[in-house]
Amino acid sequence: MKALLIEEFRKTPKITNVNDPTLPPGGVILEVKSTGICRSDWHGWMGHDDEIVLPHVPGHELVGEIVEKDSNVKNFNIGDRVTIPFVSGCGKCNECKEGHQQICDNQYQPGFSGWGSFAEYVALHYAENNLVTVPKNISSETASSLGCRFITAFRGIVDVAKIKSDEWVVIHGCGGVGLSGIMIAKAFNAKVIAVDINPEALSLAKGIGADFQILAGKGNLIESIKDITSGGAHISVDALGSQETFYNSISCLRKRGRHVQIGLLVGSDLNPKTPMHLVLANELQILGSHGMQSSRYAEIFKLIEQGRIDPEKLIEQTISIDDSAEFLTNMNAFNHHGVTVINSF
Repeated sequence: MKALLIEEFRKTPKITNVNDPTLPPGGVILEVKSTGICRSDWHGWMGHDDEIVLPHVPGHELVGEIVEKDSNVKNFNIGDRVTIPFVSGCGKCNECKEGHQQICDNQYQPGFSGWGSFAEYVALHYAENNLVTVPKNISSETASSLGCRFITAFRGIVDVAKIKSDEWVVIHGCGGVGLSGIMIAKAFNAKVIAVDINPEALSLAKGIGADFQILAGKGNLIESIKDITSGGAHISVDALGSQETFYNSISCLRKRGRHVQIGLLVGSDLNPKTPMHLVLANELQILGSHGMQSSRYAEIFKLIEQGRIDPEKLIEQTISIDDSAEFLTNMNAFNHHGVTVINSF
């Protein structure tokens, strides 16, 4: 099959033919219809994920059609169009039994634990407990864009931070995660401030509902947020993952505010400085959000059907697998905004 293959970290991957995947126990093989390119894929290419074994095919935001399945997969059939959260839970560990599949002790992550979806076919483990049937009225491109950035933002803001109507939400970083967070917060009637270093990203944020936009690096960011919100944000999200955005996100909260960490903190940003004096004095909450359970997709599909969210608006462009190597290796230049999807193999 045709795939993007990483043979060496930080070296340009190549588009080549590799062996088709083999069916894992309890799993399925999908013919990939669409797959998002995420900043997490860039981190993997950089060598920031110690689970990745080279050579490697990345890709974890995906939609595909089942072409082969294990006999133990009962609830899905050949030909079904499905997606899956980027963390697949085993269904047997204590975390899975308590409903926390997104932090499964034995989790499988396509594109990290094993080969992913930047290919014509992908093998998925733990299929019965994690596959999600894509409704007919939702395109493959839109559904694949949900698989990491959108679902992580949804769970972080809705299920972890427990957003309430009329609360102030600040989103630091207006890439795919940040724009998803803005759209979700507005769906729950929050007031949203978007922060980014790029005016074009802020323009996109405004277009999907951000009430205020702040260009980072111009003036005192924390004072600006506290002035707009009359005391600070109720919820602040680091959607990028850097020492600066982490620190600012915590610092802009009002008393008893909630910081949500969604952006990966890796490499030189692994252990950022934390304003613990504010955490203690103001009883702030620091919350992490790592993916979402497959069972929560139904709520997202419902919001789409109701017209309260439109993830398709976040898709900036679609590209071919032939263009994926160049796009992946240049992601840190932040030349693109919104979501990019591979839909041609």
